[in-house]
Amino acid sequence: MSTDTEVGAGLPDHLVAHGEIRQTEVRQTHRVVIRFAGDSGDGMQLTGDRFTSEAAAFGNDLATLPNFPAEIRAPAGTLPGVSSFQLHFADYDILTPGDRPDVLVAMNPAALKSNLSDLPHGGVLIVNTDEFTKRNLTKVGYEANPLEDDSLAPYQVHRVAMATITRTTLEPTGMSKKDAERAKNMFALGLLSWMYHRGTEGTEQFLREKFAKKPELAEANILAFRTGWNYGETTESFAVTYEVAPAALPTGTYRQITGNLALAYGVVAAGQLSKLPVFLGTYPITPASDVLHELSKHKGMGVTTFQAEDEIAGIGAALGASFGGALGVTSTSGPGVALKSETIGLAVALELPLLILDVQRGGPSTGLPTKTEQADLLQAMYGRNGEAPVPIVAPASPSECFAAAIEAANIAIKYRTPVFLLSDGAIANGSEPWNVPDVNDLPDLSVEFATAPNSPDGTEFWPYLRDDDTLARPWAVPGTAGLEHRIGGLEKADGRGSISYDPDNHDRMVRLRQAKIDGITVADVEVDDPDGDAEVLVLGWGSTFGPIGAACRRVRAAGMSVAQAHVRSMNPLPGNLGDVLHRYRRVVVPEMNLGQFAMMLRARYLVDVRSYTKVAGLPFGAEELAGVLTDAVKGELPA
Repeated sequence: MSTDTEVGAGLPDHLVAHGEIRQTEVRQTHRVVIRFAGDSGDGMQLTGDRFTSEAAAFGNDLATLPNFPAEIRAPAGTLPGVSSFQLHFADYDILTPGDRPDVLVAMNPAALKSNLSDLPHGGVLIVNTDEFTKRNLTKVGYEANPLEDDSLAPYQVHRVAMATITRTTLEPTGMSKKDAERAKNMFALGLLSWMYHRGTEGTEQFLREKFAKKPELAEANILAFRTGWNYGETTESFAVTYEVAPAALPTGTYRQITGNLALAYGVVAAGQLSKLPVFLGTYPITPASDVLHELSKHKGMGVTTFQAEDEIAGIGAALGASFGGALGVTSTSGPGVALKSETIGLAVALELPLLILDVQRGGPSTGLPTKTEQADLLQAMYGRNGEAPVPIVAPASPSECFAAAIEAANIAIKYRTPVFLLSDGAIANGSEPWNVPDVNDLPDLSVEFATAPNSPDGTEFWPYLRDDDTLARPWAVPGTAGLEHRIGGLEKADGRGSISYDPDNHDRMVRLRQAKIDGITVADVEVDDPDGDAEVLVLGWGSTFGPIGAACRRVRAAGMSVAQAHVRSMNPLPGNLGDVLHRYRRVVVPEMNLGQFAMMLRARYLVDVRSYTKVAGLPFGAEELAGVLTDAVKGELPA
């Protein structure tokens, strides 16, 4: 591997090695977990994202976990202001961003203090020494400088004056010291790129494109990046570099993708497959805002985005678009769902297609805007007045969001119903390789609009005369001659659609709407039970898929049998789920809430489900769940 410059180029003279280039040991390893941590203004998310892009381009399998404060600019150097990005990359199929980092890059004392407990003894610790001033140490509660005592003895510590080196390197450019220091994240990226034999060309091209309007900034960041790379090459501190071979993934064209980006692409694809214009009516909210940002770029694909004054106006506009013959979409998180609930109920009554993209976060109320949780399930199921059933689709990973968006759109269009898609912060912000599908393999979502009167005598249009198979009502584009009809939130007369207060009619309409949702065709749940003799089934939904799968691998490697299944259609539930649950002596359901899905399963199937819950704003760890499943196999898991 080489850079575009000589070894040592971009380094201050006193850091350039003289004579022959120092030889470093190259170790082969199957997997590595790296965590970049620093102040929220240190560019850790950009640094992690760039390293991720290079790992993806190299062909590694990967999974990421960004973790950042909710505040736009948290107090500098404080524990609440720490931002981190964790990347797990490997030469085999992996399922999680990793429990604990093998390498921790700490840009300041706050980053060290808040992340050191996760670094195992023997792990690599790279510290930006410039920030370990008395003031910064005091700010986070250090009585002594940990770089000067024995507290870091259990780790492989590399002390690097990143800010000083970066400032010195960029001094000839004429940049101010403050502006030069901002490039220290690129120094860190260059150093880690050298350690793990990552390419440099992709990052340099990215920086030139990112700062195309300010080429002097691009070249400064590139110089800092090269300096970090060459620092590793020339300093005596690093005696070992590591190589992680490409993963043997199924044949295909891959790209790195986040859950929010995959959702946006899935919505665009649904519009193309259905030949409907897409209208996103929304209001920005963490962690769903990136869906709006991405969809706003695709006007050429028939997508219109409308940033409304609030959540209620956003969904109202989306439902109005569906009434007008478009694919209406709204994106939000838990607090926004609460505001949208009345309009979702209206969509249930109107029986019109509507996609509700709920990227779940910690609650209640404002809660933890940038942290993940799965606590909106019961809100999606029952959070409306009256009997207002709504289908729910829950993708299991970032890349699965693309297919989930198409599936949700298909259900909405085919059955004329609003549909919830439940993502969460871990899926939305996390990334992984995505095997880009062949367009020819995607489903046909074509719509047949009503074009003529449909009453028994052929003289009127009855908006609630249902399809025999799907129980969906006809969809008529406003303005179509002869199809004039009344619409609104009051109860409708079966068939005719006129306002009705008749008790028997209301009972019939409530049951018809429920039967329509219950009749939606969903795939059976698949069970992974390699030995066929497992007595314990671990059942998950949403983003718990990866941690559960990784935990099952560990338990099986220890010689124990455990079965795994994952539910993607939360309403209606798969038709074979009851039979699957009753096949096992014990069923464990891990959730990032206080047991919402477990409660649904107990009520529906009368199964003694063991619930394991976590509401820490972070995903489950594989090691954590492996311990739970081990206890379950031994019959030691509490009820």
